[in-house]
Amino acid sequence: MPQSEINRNINWYALYTRPRHEFKAAQQLANIKLEYYLPTTTKLKQWSDRKKKVTEPIFRGYIFIHCDERGRLDALQQNSIVKTISFHGKPAIVPEWQIENLKKLLEGNPDIIVSDQIKEGAKIKVVSGPFKDVEGIVTYIKNERMLAITIDTLHRSILVTLPAESVVKKVDS
Repeated sequence: MPQSEINRNINWYALYTRPRHEFKAAQQLANIKLEYYLPTTTKLKQWSDRKKKVTEPIFRGYIFIHCDERGRLDALQQNSIVKTISFHGKPAIVPEWQIENLKKLLEGNPDIIVSDQIKEGAKIKVVSGPFKDVEGIVTYIKNERMLAITIDTLHRSILVTLPAESVVKKVDS
């Protein structure tokens, strides 16, 4: 395959950032005109003297970019970016559907829990409610029904309590 053809392949990549540099990494990627996705949530934090809404990254230490190989290499030159997440020495590509599921899941800033461990469960697709068309793995935590959306590349999951009106069905594997 010619080099010019390789560079035209646009994929999602997960990048590892310096500790607590996710927002700085986003700014640096914007400055070099690279498309990025930094999933965030807003939480109400309590201090002894006040409460404040704080926006935090969902996956601490990670940011996603959507670009070709040249863009990925440009991203690695940024001060806040440490490396590309790789498997067997090759940059890991995050499937488009996982990024889209993550975006759908985070619409409306639901209450979420980020977990490193995913319990085995049935693959499902939400067929109604605010998470319609989101696919994931069902787990049970503290007797509550939770939907785990897996981002395989990061070995992380997002857990969200499903509203009672949501209906789920098994997805054929």
